[in-house]
Amino acid sequence: MQETAIADATSRRLAVVATAIRSVALTFFFALVTVTAVELITRKSTDATLTFLTTYAQPGWTTCGLFFLALLALDALIGRQHKAILVLGPLAILLALISEQKQIFLTDPLYPTDLLFGRQIMELMPALVRDRPWTAVAIVIGSLTAAGALISLWVFAWKRFRQLNLRQRAVRLAVAVPLLAGFGSILDYNQFSEIRDRLQVFPIMWDQTENYRHNGFMLAFAINVPMANVKAPAGYSPDAIDHINQDPLPAGTSHRSKPDVIVVMSESLWDPTKLTSVKLSPDPMPLIRKSESGAIFSPEFGGLTANVEFEALTGFSNAFLPTGSIPYQQYVRDPIPSLATFFRGEGYTARAIHPFAGWFWNRTSVYKSFGFETFKTEETMPPMTKRGIFASDEALTKELIRQADAQQDPFFFFTVTLQGHGPYEATRYAKNTIKVEGNLPYADRQVLSTYAQGVKEADDSLKMLMDWAKNRDRETIIVVFGDHLPPLNTVYTSAGYMNDITAARRGPVEQMKREHETPLIVWSNKAGVRQDIGTISPALLPYHILKEAGYEHPYYTGFLGRVQERYDIIDRYQLIRHDGTATQDWSRKKNVDPLVRDYRFLQHDIMFGKRRGLDRFFPAHAGVVGAAS
Repeated sequence: MQETAIADATSRRLAVVATAIRSVALTFFFALVTVTAVELITRKSTDATLTFLTTYAQPGWTTCGLFFLALLALDALIGRQHKAILVLGPLAILLALISEQKQIFLTDPLYPTDLLFGRQIMELMPALVRDRPWTAVAIVIGSLTAAGALISLWVFAWKRFRQLNLRQRAVRLAVAVPLLAGFGSILDYNQFSEIRDRLQVFPIMWDQTENYRHNGFMLAFAINVPMANVKAPAGYSPDAIDHINQDPLPAGTSHRSKPDVIVVMSESLWDPTKLTSVKLSPDPMPLIRKSESGAIFSPEFGGLTANVEFEALTGFSNAFLPTGSIPYQQYVRDPIPSLATFFRGEGYTARAIHPFAGWFWNRTSVYKSFGFETFKTEETMPPMTKRGIFASDEALTKELIRQADAQQDPFFFFTVTLQGHGPYEATRYAKNTIKVEGNLPYADRQVLSTYAQGVKEADDSLKMLMDWAKNRDRETIIVVFGDHLPPLNTVYTSAGYMNDITAARRGPVEQMKREHETPLIVWSNKAGVRQDIGTISPALLPYHILKEAGYEHPYYTGFLGRVQERYDIIDRYQLIRHDGTATQDWSRKKNVDPLVRDYRFLQHDIMFGKRRGLDRFFPAHAGVVGAAS
């Protein structure tokens, strides 16, 4: 009897152990399947996925292990085994699908910060649906099918997956939570970790394509979570700020007569005639071409307008911020010096104008922080004629002129157009007047024709604005530039203009300029077109605006003037000098040009530090902000 009882007890213990092993093995299998699915979606390559999961040089098994621990912990919290996979699995796959779509249109994979502007994506959904209706139908059907399948699985799991007792839940938490917390503590890419290196996890923040390729989507996404926490660059200190040289302002500087200044950031404005394998007739942008002063080297492609806007208004650079970050969403919380605060300090009215919702890109809050007195949006302006779902450039220009004519004091207007926004559906215009000839697929010709028609109307609107300015007594300076190349998708590859449907983030200078240059016009109704500015980063635009207006300033013409004397382009991956020579991966080198180092120090001091350099470099800022509060 006793032997039988012992045998039964042993048998039960073995059965419990076997059940536990099967449960753990099944959980790991779920982790492996999910990681494999995510990598197949984001890499779009079976071979690359297998390499990621089978080579020691990449953290494939580390990723599986971490996901396994996350499943164990969530199962314990839910109180039922294997339920966690129905939460984490669909979530991981959904993020992977979103990342894959983002790469199609914008080059970059999904970053954690992208989740901050999901509302923007939803607002643009009607245009996306019109551009790719069958894709939209497939997504809707797929989403409904997936939702139905997930609900069925939840019902099945609730009936079949057994409950975990308190001891089992405690064991899972005791194993999983410390290990996950420990890994989280070594994830900060600013700190070296030998354990992280042994696990083959290498944060490659300077090259996010390689970061996601090497570490896989899930780990790279997690590594980027702390990107909103910007740490001081090495060597930054109050003394370092005090030692930045400030050029004295020229004696007897003349402002002439305080000219009015209108800056127009034209959505996706680019020269489509650069597609030399096709012919556009007539020329869609004769006035823009005739009036070009140079070009803007956009740090973005196809989207992320707010990052270009940030540089153009502040004179600060995205090159000194974490890859994938969006200053408008993450960093602009307190008053920051900008062209608006400068002009207000000179007695100007400073106004921002954009024919869309004020919350888009967080502009209402950001413009207030930048010192604009008012921000006119679609909610506060008269209804405008549309092109598709977007306000037309013609209607916006007429409204801009109406508001300018109502001003008594000198004014600084910053305007962001909307008509040029993609996608470029064939039905946007009643008639496309630009003929496209060349060996392009029919769908690409339609896209290019629609885009070129928008460029023509942008050119016509510029003519309207210039003709109005020519009849004014007060000097009026008009600055127009494109924020980035348009998302023309396969037009670029079909025409042989680019190797991919999105621009490269790094490459030879000639390639980078070809894939990132947009038109720049600096024109005055008294002096005409300003010539030979060259190709510049948006952050250098304030220097040229103030020089054209006849002003001097410690930062915008003084410090940025020194930067412009040496560099045309300050990019995250390269610095390009006047002579076209480039310093690749400059931020990873031991010795950084002291001028660039000081630029980075000063920007960090104003945006994240104690603002020790504020009074010296932005003397009008405190007075403008204080008067407004």
